[in-house]
Amino acid sequence: MSLTNIQKKVVIGMSGGVDSSVAAYILKNEGFDVIGITMQIWEQSLDAEPFGGCCGLSEIEDARAVCQKLDIPHYILNFRDIFRKKVVNYFAAEYLAGRTPNPCIACNRHVKWEALMQKSQAIGADFFATGHYAEIAVHPRTGRFCLCASDNPKDQSYTLYDLSQDQLARTLLPLGYFSKEDVRQMARDLDLPVAEKRDSQEICFIPDQDHGRFLAEYTGKPLAGGDFVDADGNIIGQHNGVANFTIGQRKGLGMAFGKPVFVKEIRADSGVVVLCENEEEIFTSELMIDHVNFMAFSHIQDEMECFGKIRYAHKAALCTISQIGNRVKCRFHAPQRAITPGQSAVFYDSYGYIICGGIII
Repeated sequence: MSLTNIQKKVVIGMSGGVDSSVAAYILKNEGFDVIGITMQIWEQSLDAEPFGGCCGLSEIEDARAVCQKLDIPHYILNFRDIFRKKVVNYFAAEYLAGRTPNPCIACNRHVKWEALMQKSQAIGADFFATGHYAEIAVHPRTGRFCLCASDNPKDQSYTLYDLSQDQLARTLLPLGYFSKEDVRQMARDLDLPVAEKRDSQEICFIPDQDHGRFLAEYTGKPLAGGDFVDADGNIIGQHNGVANFTIGQRKGLGMAFGKPVFVKEIRADSGVVVLCENEEEIFTSELMIDHVNFMAFSHIQDEMECFGKIRYAHKAALCTISQIGNRVKCRFHAPQRAITPGQSAVFYDSYGYIICGGIII
């Protein structure tokens, strides 16, 4: 136990999963005064159990059971309004505009680190914590707080690129140096009830992952269909709404074309989805991001060579970035597959520190 941590109060977001549960144990073991909070973020959270993820009733019960086991207080707070406004409304608007959003990144920034952290400060907490696999560091050149990518296969720094300096300064991420198996083994050793619980992989508020169905129900009107066209503009079929597609998609197009085809472009204004036969056509080298959050640096002075990720599972690729007004332009040294508007691009320096990130436009 670190004497410097005694009486330091930390609120940890408890999702009911193994990661946040073990993170809570580590913090308590280090001498912190730990408070567990579980968020109600969707309408069905306290109804009959419809699904898992981070929204189901079983997750709340699991979080409560873990907190009892660890002998720490546990509270449930209602964040349904902010979740609907900042995550679900954003998700729906982006898909209907032909873009592919990342609701988990929006939830991290607006719900967990803005709304929940504010609640934490209101009750006198010194820090806020989660069970994310990421490491917070101080950049050796600039002295700014930033996240640093690791060799950990579970590294989640990409999903947290949008955190501010103040948020990073008040955040603890106890799992940054642990592997998933390490965490599960600790949970087994502690006899936590969630030790063997599966990870949630999907969008929590769409249990069947049918975006089109969800959007039609959420907006109260059916999706407008449109045309599939080839690269020359020839109509080759009809689809049931642009929200059902993303750049690079090959399966689940809703009709058979007798050969592999890929979504190359989505034109939401006209309802057109452009398909191509050659997969090389969905490889491109340049992108632009807006809504930029700078982390290791406050801005980009000159062109900078770094490594860019265009989705969570993407292997960071060598690129050159430059700042143009409030936006950042990126040129990859080799073409990348399916650079997708609406997704986030995050850039790392050669030491793994996040330089900045933003939404691909």
